[in-house]
Amino acid sequence: MSTLELVGIGKRYANLETLKGIDLKLESGEFLVLLGPSGCGKSTLLNIIAGLTEPSRGDVRIGERSVARVHPKNRDIAMVFQSYALYPNLSVARNIGFGLEMRKVPKAEREAAVRRAAEVLRIEQLLDRKPSELSGGQRQRVAIGRAMVRDPKIFLFDEPLSNLDAKLRTEMRTELKRLHQALKATIVYVTHDQVEAMTLATRIAVMHQGAIEQIGTPREIYDHPANLYVASFMGSPPMNALRGTVSADGTGWEPEDGSGRIAIAPALRGGLPPGAPLTAGIRPERLRPAVDGAAADLVMDVEVVELTGAETLVIGRVGSQPLVASVSADAAPEPGGTLALQIVPESVRWFDPDTERALALGPEALPTDRLGHARRADA
Repeated sequence: MSTLELVGIGKRYANLETLKGIDLKLESGEFLVLLGPSGCGKSTLLNIIAGLTEPSRGDVRIGERSVARVHPKNRDIAMVFQSYALYPNLSVARNIGFGLEMRKVPKAEREAAVRRAAEVLRIEQLLDRKPSELSGGQRQRVAIGRAMVRDPKIFLFDEPLSNLDAKLRTEMRTELKRLHQALKATIVYVTHDQVEAMTLATRIAVMHQGAIEQIGTPREIYDHPANLYVASFMGSPPMNALRGTVSADGTGWEPEDGSGRIAIAPALRGGLPPGAPLTAGIRPERLRPAVDGAAADLVMDVEVVELTGAETLVIGRVGSQPLVASVSADAAPEPGGTLALQIVPESVRWFDPDTERALALGPEALPTDRLGHARRADA
């Protein structure tokens, strides 16, 4: 499969700039998820790759060829939309093979391609049915099969699971993952659902206001967010962000108007003067109730306790700042009380409160600039 390269892609509508110079390279066989909220430019970028929208500037390359002025049907891509867009009067087999039929592909070759796609998608028994006789998940499989038979260089998915209920979305995520592993296809996938992104992607590009804030593997994005926007967008519940200052001896951090103290790992201490403002980023699952007799890193006032299954969300405040902790069900406190919490210092992510960018910490941190800030994708 071919690689995809975007060079300086920008899009402007009158005075509104929706894409602000996107540079991106996708290797053969990758599953790239464009992740972000509505209006961030992810679907516009996908449409530019597809040729459905012309960029205001920049170039799109598939393999070694520029396709910036190539008609969509000649780009050798296949797109699966949010709506299934199936022909209601045609059978599943005809729907899957319709594109090949329009290209005058011989009937025997067309039928063989439809059978192969149906086998991969496990819908062989549905080939004679009409779309009205299918469930939502089955219809989406048919739409994917219609893209598969073209054997394209790149698959494009525009929020394909948005119309499905929660159970079907989970099932289809598994199917898409299996399909990618079986076909070793190059895929660009748009979604606003960070769970989809985390489970499907080999790499994620987090978008915000027409720019890529960070690009990396799901683990890199989750564990080492480049800034507070990425930290708050990835994770459910999202990362806690607590304002505070460096302690007087420079070895710890203390929350603003709250109780507690978190040790600052030695790798970061040298560049932080006592009293300097600093934001602590803490994943809810990294917080654990303090064991008997142990000093607490944070003390929270408990307001709400939510049972989610194997774990329980404890929602409250440290001083005036909101905090969420994910604890085991048997360790959950009662609302109205306090909860002493402990955390491993190395699991805390530190952010500059002015720029909201992550500070470098240790050998596993993101590449940094000369000021010690983690680099954003466009930096």
